[in-house]
Amino acid sequence: MYKSKKPYLYGTGRRKSSVARVHLFPGGTGSITINGRDIDDYFGLDTLKLITRQPLVATDTMGKMDVVATVSGGGVTGQAGALRHGIARALLLADDSYRGILKKAGLLTRDPRMKERKKYGLKAARRAPQFSKR
Repeated sequence: MYKSKKPYLYGTGRRKSSVARVHLFPGGTGSITINGRDIDDYFGLDTLKLITRQPLVATDTMGKMDVVATVSGGGVTGQAGALRHGIARALLLADDSYRGILKKAGLLTRDPRMKERKKYGLKAARRAPQFSKR
């Protein structure tokens, strides 16, 4: 099994169909790497970068930890939400006193909203085919 040279904290985040595996390295410079790319290269919108950094800003650990994450599935918004959830979970392992701050900000709650499955006889989950009048 692979062993990292530096000790890290691990957290898994999920949102819609996205899954983020987050590795937090304490004592870092504050860099965030997603799928081998910098956060500025990975997310184009500033709102997505803001969502990703929310747990770090709330706990005031912005420049103190490096984040290395692997994200798969879903779209960019779901991936940003999954990253936020994973970072918040990993921060709990760093210091348990962060629990109150993160819980009050709603960062530890897994968003249960998912895409509804398609039903037979319909075009989508609820969308029925349109019939024309004769």
